[in-house]
Amino acid sequence: MLDIKWIKQHQDRVQRVADQKRIQVSIAELLEWDEQRRSLLAETEGLRETRNKLSQQIGMLARNGNTEQIERITQIKQQAKQVNESLLVNEGELAKAESRYEELMILVPNVVSADTPIGQSDIDNVELKRVGVPKVVDYSRKDHLELGELHDMIDIPRGVKAAGTRNYYLKGEGVLLHRAVQQLAIDLLTAKGFTLLEVPLMARPEALNHTGFFPLGEDQTYRIADENKWLIGTSEVPLVTYYSNEVVNVDEPIKLAAASVCFRSEVGSTGKDVHGLYRVHQFSKVEQVILCEADPDLSESILQEITSNAEHLLQLLELPYRVMAVCTGDMSQKTYKQYDIETWMPSRQAYGETHSSSNLHDFQSRRSNIRYRDASSSLKFCHTLNNTAVASPRILIPLLENHQQEDGSIRIPEALRPYMNGRERLYPKQI
Repeated sequence: MLDIKWIKQHQDRVQRVADQKRIQVSIAELLEWDEQRRSLLAETEGLRETRNKLSQQIGMLARNGNTEQIERITQIKQQAKQVNESLLVNEGELAKAESRYEELMILVPNVVSADTPIGQSDIDNVELKRVGVPKVVDYSRKDHLELGELHDMIDIPRGVKAAGTRNYYLKGEGVLLHRAVQQLAIDLLTAKGFTLLEVPLMARPEALNHTGFFPLGEDQTYRIADENKWLIGTSEVPLVTYYSNEVVNVDEPIKLAAASVCFRSEVGSTGKDVHGLYRVHQFSKVEQVILCEADPDLSESILQEITSNAEHLLQLLELPYRVMAVCTGDMSQKTYKQYDIETWMPSRQAYGETHSSSNLHDFQSRRSNIRYRDASSSLKFCHTLNNTAVASPRILIPLLENHQQEDGSIRIPEALRPYMNGRERLYPKQI
């Protein structure tokens, strides 16, 4: 969340970003309720102070035991009764004002960086660079599902039979590839000083609120029946929550990573990118999360670093990709600046999103109450950042399609071979 004092000073800017991110919230109404709750709080505290003074007076007069004070005690008790009645009304109004204030405050979006493109959707994202050139071949390519069937490594029909639409089975070499790219990503991150965590796959609603995924992303999340818990859509949630309500040492940035299964309902994506393994309900992701000092230059350099980590993986996988600056209309509520990395997918004849990097500044840490002490020992909220090092099975789409050979075999990139028992190529199981 943003600091309410900062919101007051930048009301127009915050409202403009809310409109650009298509978040229905009135900053003017928020500030009205804030003013009202502050006024009611002052009145309520004044009434409580008056009540306490009257109670003290009654006690003193009663201890004196002077019969002449009885009438005075009666008067004060009547006065205290009137104060209590007023206090009861004020407390009710204060609770209402605080409730409405919190409802609006939780909807206020993070502002965006000066270099974030203005736009309505992913169509308006801006390409920053391309790396690698899609290979041109003189034979007919198969898509990843045809290759998966040919190699007996992907089974969609049985996935649907077991769990419904957008579910799948990986088999044999498909599982090995799935695990290989994750392990490659883990090894790259641990070599760069990341601490690897095994994280809970369930989260309390407050963890999702504090990390900025609720309330606006609740429809994308699976709730566990009869429990106040939800399945995570990214390990960013438990990684950030690991330090919630703590004062941390960020003399050196805290680097965390996790490889976890993730779950997303994908509400609203019917008919959009649902072919094969592109948009499924269950997937695995290796995530990077970094906490650092509240220094915009430092967190910007870290954003470049974690994006570079993801690029390095794609380069090792020998896949063409491009980096996109994400526009306001395609950003989430919590994001200050975002890059998407899109990898070339021959069957789509287009680049498809495979990675995302975000700088949140202190928006997430304010909600999660993660602070550090600066050089003057003052408490400040950290900046937090996150990046998808790799997500599978989506990465299998470009991996299989770009490395298929004319005979239907699939070349394994050199960096993956140690994780595939030294194999250089996968051969079809069917002729």
